[in-house]
Amino acid sequence: MERFKNALKVALLIAFIFLIAVPQCMASDENSLEDAWNVIKEKKFVDLTHAFSPGVPHWKGFPDEKLETLYWYEPGVGKLGNGFYAQSFTHVGQWGTHVDPPAHFVKGMRTVDQIDVKEMILPLIVIDVHETVARNPDYTITMDDVKNWEKKHGKIPEGAFVAMRTDWSKRWPDMDAMQNNDGNGIAHYPGWSMEVLKYLYENRKITASGHETTDTDPGVATSKDDYSLEAYILKSNHYQIELLAHLDEVPEAGALVVSTFPKPKDGSGFPARVFAILP
Repeated sequence: MERFKNALKVALLIAFIFLIAVPQCMASDENSLEDAWNVIKEKKFVDLTHAFSPGVPHWKGFPDEKLETLYWYEPGVGKLGNGFYAQSFTHVGQWGTHVDPPAHFVKGMRTVDQIDVKEMILPLIVIDVHETVARNPDYTITMDDVKNWEKKHGKIPEGAFVAMRTDWSKRWPDMDAMQNNDGNGIAHYPGWSMEVLKYLYENRKITASGHETTDTDPGVATSKDDYSLEAYILKSNHYQIELLAHLDEVPEAGALVVSTFPKPKDGSGFPARVFAILP
């Protein structure tokens, strides 16, 4: 009987805790989302995306975009006036500011439609090397750059999106300026380094990374068809965003990044709309 009484007391205590705690947790969850929105909607948003069109900078092996107006508001030469506006876009997946999924380089790995939506809103880390790049367009990011960032802001958080700011996007939409070829046809633009990428993805366990240039690898490497840095990221089952813009308008730490893109089945890449929410 005494054992039964003790068990009953425990059961009643658990029931009491459940009745008190669960409604509070539910209310807290509901309020936290509402509170989060009330905070976010008052923040500054920065578009990190280039508007794309025929002729924009792109990887040397891709054809240009073809854009056609199929329907127009009023009848006109070569246009069927149906009272609405509709266009046909023909371009490669890697066009303008875009997402590269793992399958872009590795057969059988995740395609665009398989990237989890939870990977699309992340803490934004910006490592700023634009002053060094202005002096040396072939610059590749170093561990000193990363360590200096961590001295100022603390450990790069797990699950972050790390962007390399070079201000190369200010050359957009001039294809020649973006490629920066010399007289021998060798491109000169900045890039990542294997040491830094391994540190970020394997040690700090970030989710994704991005940059302002057409490629992950520096121009002197891509001119020799060396894409080993991009291959490393994608083989690691992570995605990246290329041709970012306006990184000079966001802080090095404290912002959120939202990377959105359509969901083509088995997609090898697609134009993205990326923006930052400032702290």
